[in-house]
Amino acid sequence: MRIERLVVASKNEDKLGEIEAVLLGLGLVKEIVAGLDWPDIEETEPTLEGNALLKARTVAAITGLPCLADDTGLEVAALDGAPGIRSARFAGEKASYADNVRALLEQLAGQSDRSARFRTVMALVAPGGWEIVAEGVLEGSIIDPPRGDTGFGYDPVFDVGGRTLAELAAAEKNAISHRGRALRALADKLRRI
Repeated sequence: MRIERLVVASKNEDKLGEIEAVLLGLGLVKEIVAGLDWPDIEETEPTLEGNALLKARTVAAITGLPCLADDTGLEVAALDGAPGIRSARFAGEKASYADNVRALLEQLAGQSDRSARFRTVMALVAPGGWEIVAEGVLEGSIIDPPRGDTGFGYDPVFDVGGRTLAELAAAEKNAISHRGRALRALADKLRRI
């Protein structure tokens, strides 16, 4: 199945750029509709899947278009899976990327286990129709000090095979990232509809 027009339920320009690059490369969407507006959606669900579906269902209902939404969490072993669903707000509701990284590194001070994973759940919802959910995971570790100047969020402290996500070119990151993996898994499911 190929979708003619799709809206992505995110107001985060960094995330939108990554999603659009991967999604258009998969050839399953003719047009990603930009410039639409909707009220902020409070992520009230206790899981990544719940929040992704909440956003996709809400924006699909408002716009009348098929909608793709994601929720991503950084899960750190030494912090019992935190920050998890609170990753974007780890240092507070209005926290910047740098604030969240600083809070993470402070909580990991003195910890020997630095293993972590990014987990993304993608939800694609057609208004009044089908729903597809897929997940992507990227295993790595948290480093200190941060390295690299590309990417966003926790990318400068998330190491995969000796380089942080912030040290990778966009195409390299999209090829291995949790978000890219979730989108490719979603595309596989969509092709079967």
